[in-house]
Amino acid sequence: MVLLSGFLGHLLLKGIGFDFLVNKNVWMILFLYLSITVFFFWVFRTYSGIIRHSSFIDAVKLFMAQSSTFLFLLLLNTSWDIFKGGKLFLNTHLFISVLLSFSFLLLYRMIAKIAFENYIREVKNNKVSKVLIFGTEANAIAVANALQMESPARFKVVGFIDKANKNTSKRILDLSIIELNKPIPVLLRYNGAEGLIIADEELSNEEKFEIIDSCLEYNQKVFSIPKITDFEDKESILSKIKNVQISDLLERQPIQLDNDTISNQIKGKTVLITGAAGSIGSEIVWQIHAFQPEKIILVDQAETPLHHLSIEIDKLKSDVLVRSIIADIRDYSVIESVFKSHQPDFVYHSAAYKHVPLMEENPSQAIYTNVQGTKNLADLSVKYGVDRFVMVSTDKAVNPSNVMGASKRIAEKYVQSLFLSLNRSGRHTTKFITTRFGNVLGSNGSVVPLFSQQIANGGPITITHPEIIRYFMTIPEACQLVLEAGAMGNGGEIFIFDMGKPVKIIDLATKMIRLAGLRPEKDIKIQIIGLRPGEKLYEELLNDSSKTLPTHHEKIMIVKEVTDEFETLNREIKALLSITSDFVSHDIVMKMKEIVPEFLSMNSSYEKLDN
Repeated sequence: MVLLSGFLGHLLLKGIGFDFLVNKNVWMILFLYLSITVFFFWVFRTYSGIIRHSSFIDAVKLFMAQSSTFLFLLLLNTSWDIFKGGKLFLNTHLFISVLLSFSFLLLYRMIAKIAFENYIREVKNNKVSKVLIFGTEANAIAVANALQMESPARFKVVGFIDKANKNTSKRILDLSIIELNKPIPVLLRYNGAEGLIIADEELSNEEKFEIIDSCLEYNQKVFSIPKITDFEDKESILSKIKNVQISDLLERQPIQLDNDTISNQIKGKTVLITGAAGSIGSEIVWQIHAFQPEKIILVDQAETPLHHLSIEIDKLKSDVLVRSIIADIRDYSVIESVFKSHQPDFVYHSAAYKHVPLMEENPSQAIYTNVQGTKNLADLSVKYGVDRFVMVSTDKAVNPSNVMGASKRIAEKYVQSLFLSLNRSGRHTTKFITTRFGNVLGSNGSVVPLFSQQIANGGPITITHPEIIRYFMTIPEACQLVLEAGAMGNGGEIFIFDMGKPVKIIDLATKMIRLAGLRPEKDIKIQIIGLRPGEKLYEELLNDSSKTLPTHHEKIMIVKEVTDEFETLNREIKALLSITSDFVSHDIVMKMKEIVPEFLSMNSSYEKLDN
């Protein structure tokens, strides 16, 4: 290219013709020009950079080498003219040759760089997912802009879907706006897209669910992104693009909390949380922490999960004092030492045994943890002047069909009757509040992580019955409502939560398979294994004699149930604990049925006790 520049420079000055090719002086000058240029290329190491990765620094090196060549030869030409008389070459020829050489070499590097980048982009485009974006407003455009700048790219946007069909004749970011005149799966296939990003913030839940269901039915990927604020950067936007999760398919509206009331109660106080390392307990910890209590006491007997939680909390570097205590709520003396040392103002009690089949086989452990553990905490809360005691219960305590549900119902009865007894006597006492709700998505050992593991293993997904249904809510939602109910309670209430529509477990399994990009019954089998001991087809939030009262929160209601006399119930529970110490399951369950008359066993060896 350097020689070519010299030739072209000569042609531009002398005109068209190749007579100079036989002129020895011309060849000597060109050789001199080439030699000096190569020398300065070596001085400035212009050869050291990889051409396809050329940068501004490489362009600067090239400019410095060519400028040095020009200055050196200009000085040589001038010196020759002074000392020898006559110039070796025209300065104009030198300038044109150096300019052409620099331009050619720079252009060569740019073409090589652009060609390589285009090649790599094309290779990557064959690997990234081609997607359509649902929406044409600011949210959708911000997502498309961020995706176009992403490196390495995950998605290639091939167009936008306009729900209103107003702008289909126009383009956004030089991409087509597609009319919503066919089902979404058809539009995806027609436009060569493998998935859909939902970025229309005006879509209703019903519209969103319909779109997701239609895509999943045809095994097409669906991604969603929440509303983007005006000041979010590319990295923030990209981090929000997520695969649709099973929790996104629950028809749940965002919860509005009375944050002022909760904050006024908790800020600057000491809060004790049992079962703090569990799914519900740990989420309560995070939510309580945000209200800036003075101290949080984490109580759990699971060492490793509690250790991990402590590490995560330490990362916050906040002023909230956090103490992690390994303790079993069944041990009265150990728990009393915790109350004596820390003097909690609030107790959130989420520690419990919750797995139905296991508790059917181990009723003594259900009694020791769910009944005696709750009794220990309640009694100590009164003794040490705790302001509020909030217990996390379950819908399985309603018309229980298993040991676990019955043990939680006994615990509910105890804290409710204890409060009413103390309140009737005129004593200013702890406000005991019970919260009752159904299944939470993603809790340890629950159906969602079980199905996820079974899908990862290639199946089958095991379901106990094709007609079994359950109520679900997310862990954060459940804990938000626990805090809200705890703040509004005056004592003695059982609060139930609006769990939304019940979900057939077989439908949940089918959607999870499709969310994983697989086909039910083809890629992953669904196997019916029969109801487990103590399990029933559906759960209830109210028993037959219960009535509900509304609260100021649309998702929380108060259950009005007949309350036992405390003295009688306390006597019965002491008798139950005495029987439990003999570890005879038959006798334990028989006594539980006396305390909870509505406890009727299902699919269990204890059914004979109901006759």
